[in-house]
Amino acid sequence: MDVLIWLLPMALGLGLSGLFAFLWSLRNNQYDDLDGASLRILADDDLGTMPPAPASHPSE
Repeated sequence: MDVLIWLLPMALGLGLSGLFAFLWSLRNNQYDDLDGASLRILADDDLGTMPPAPASHPSE
């Protein structure tokens, strides 16, 4: 029963910190552009910046 003295405040603290983080994200407009990320991943803008493929070594 002594462990409840530690677990209950820790659980409440973690829950409240998660709630505050969610409310912070709502106030800072983190959820405004939900379609942008799904369309941005389809863009081929970074094809020229990929490093060259490593040379294959013949097996012996």
